[in-house]
Amino acid sequence: MVFKRRDRRTPVQIASEFVYPRGGWTRAFHYVKHRVRRLPDSPERIARGIGAGVFAAFTPFYGVHFVIAALAARMINGNILAALSGTFFGNPLTYVPIGVISLKSGHFLLGTEFDDGDKRSFLGKFADAAGDLKDNTVALFTGREVNWHDLGVFFDEVFYPYMIGGIIPGLVTGAICYYLSVPVIRAYQQRRRARIKAKFDAIRKKAEAEADPLSKAD
Repeated sequence: MVFKRRDRRTPVQIASEFVYPRGGWTRAFHYVKHRVRRLPDSPERIARGIGAGVFAAFTPFYGVHFVIAALAARMINGNILAALSGTFFGNPLTYVPIGVISLKSGHFLLGTEFDDGDKRSFLGKFADAAGDLKDNTVALFTGREVNWHDLGVFFDEVFYPYMIGGIIPGLVTGAICYYLSVPVIRAYQQRRRARIKAKFDAIRKKAEAEADPLSKAD
């Protein structure tokens, strides 16, 4: 497997490295870039996969971005492993601007309003929706009254506008990443093939040079 790790991490290490990877985000970015460029596929398919992963990062389906990216890559005949790497575009450093852009775009398209100064209410809607899910799950087993009001507010004011608003910026950003990635990946693959060919040519010449004295002695 291309992305298989040799060392096993604890859940705490996984959570902490999600927020801040070992070596920092710059090192993590270069690691993912190196892995993507070495994928055994055409530059176009790899770039399409990257674009699909970037698009998935603009969706509100946190926790299943890998699934969205894989499905999108399959639809456009992109490399699925590259798509999984492309979801790296969505990370703790970019989630806030992605969320704000998507929400503003969604409310604009839907004809509603997004209040920039309502930060506490915005975060509160997440907490209220999570509380509804928890309380209603408990209600299934205890017979308590089910109330979906806060979850409905979250869907109408956050999730649905985010989902609608993330489509256009996701497509545009994904397309930009595709067109930027193709020449970079193609140039890297050409240089890598040239290095491999030069290496084998050197081995062949060395073998021929070692075999010449033997043929003269015969």
